[in-house]
Amino acid sequence: MRYTPAALALSLLAAVTASVSLSAPPVPLDPRAAVLVAEGRKLLAGGDANGAIDAYEAALAVQPGHVAILLNLAEATRKQGMQGKALRYYREVLETEPGNVYAISGEGQALVEKGAVERARRNLTRLEQICGAGCLPARDLAAAIQQGPAPQVVTAEAVQAKPTVTTN
Repeated sequence: MRYTPAALALSLLAAVTASVSLSAPPVPLDPRAAVLVAEGRKLLAGGDANGAIDAYEAALAVQPGHVAILLNLAEATRKQGMQGKALRYYREVLETEPGNVYAISGEGQALVEKGAVERARRNLTRLEQICGAGCLPARDLAAAIQQGPAPQVVTAEAVQAKPTVTTN
């Protein structure tokens, strides 16, 4: 009984120390990678998704696994129409930061673009639990879900008739 206050104080100290170490500040961006990310953003804003992807991949080579670089790379690949690759980048971010609202929202938007609206709704529910319905990532995802997936365009070459020879 007389050790109870000391044990409680020690357990409280251990709990506080453990929670502080889990919420470490984000890793700062390397200056060389920051220049490449800025270049990629400028290229993406100008409509050059391929150039932006090249810049982001170069930044990723300078600083592998950085969350901000991966999010930018995912956005660029999404704009290029490669939703599967974007999903891989978003999931890589979510492995290191499971509560990253931008990755959850981006993953949901890529899912909508692929046609997986129900899975995107699950992401929206998760976002609303984390930051509420009014936060920007949740509003962006809700708007994407409301708009729905883009219609698939089929080219004439893809549906050409195959000639068949029959005997009479």
